[in-house]
Amino acid sequence: MTNENTGPLACACCGDMLRTRFDRRRFLHLGAGAGLIAAFPSLALSAEGNYEAMLLSCIDPRFPLPTLEYMRGRGMIGKYSQFSIAGATIGVVAPAFKDWSPAFWDNLAASIQLHHIPKVVALNHRDCGAAKIAFGADAVANAQAETETHKASLMQFRQQVAQRQPKLQVETGLMALDGTVEVFS
Repeated sequence: MTNENTGPLACACCGDMLRTRFDRRRFLHLGAGAGLIAAFPSLALSAEGNYEAMLLSCIDPRFPLPTLEYMRGRGMIGKYSQFSIAGATIGVVAPAFKDWSPAFWDNLAASIQLHHIPKVVALNHRDCGAAKIAFGADAVANAQAETETHKASLMQFRQQVAQRQPKLQVETGLMALDGTVEVFS
């Protein structure tokens, strides 16, 4: 059956296919696309797949590059999802930011479902303004207090992940201003 204005009539699911011309040019476009994917398989990565981790990091503008370098050094570029929130684990576990926590847990669950991640990597950093907001200036007044504040937040985060996602491995660290990371287990 045909319509004099639109050509062949078809169902809604494949009507456009019948109206599309399949000429040599279209064939070459399809072939070129397939060739690119064959030559560069990373172009074929989808939203779903098997990735190595989710990275939890802070929004501080000083740390995207050092964080990327840290993940590059671990051979994880293109192998992790990422969630950034003020304070990293502090933004997830501190009572001062309790309204933010659900967004992280929902994103973690989505990454587990979509990316099949086996672990979460949480990176806090020194000289963190969110730590000061959440716990007060005394909590970060000197290097020892700052370390203990972050260590407590990272451990609390680890415990909450174990309760909510018991199969997930957790790696935690504290990044210095120079990009070096002190790992806490």
